[in-house]
Amino acid sequence: MPIDATQPYDPDNIFAKILRGEVPNETVYEDDHVLAFKDINPQAPVHVLVIPKGDYVSWDDFAAKAPDAEIAHFVRKVGEIARDLELVEPGYRLLANIGPHGHQEVPHLHVHLFGGRPLGPMLARG
Repeated sequence: MPIDATQPYDPDNIFAKILRGEVPNETVYEDDHVLAFKDINPQAPVHVLVIPKGDYVSWDDFAAKAPDAEIAHFVRKVGEIARDLELVEPGYRLLANIGPHGHQEVPHLHVHLFGGRPLGPMLARG
């Protein structure tokens, strides 16, 4: 169910539980500020979620509240993870859903890395 990204951070969301070690994950990368792990319901051969370890509801929240160094580190690590997964040469999709219209389902900033096959058009045409 889509969430309202303007609401306060919910420390009981699934990604907060993953960060606390309460829910297992298949880690792809981790450092002091970033965790990347395989999606449990992959939509492509490669489907990795990358999250900051801070309490940020959405990209907007992150951009407004995170220190510049944390933002730069996150963006660089997303690119590094894509390179490590060998997604750059064939191409990949990077997606962040924000709020109800963007169909955000978890109130913790996360970006999806999709790859491993041609992905088709970004939005349904209608």
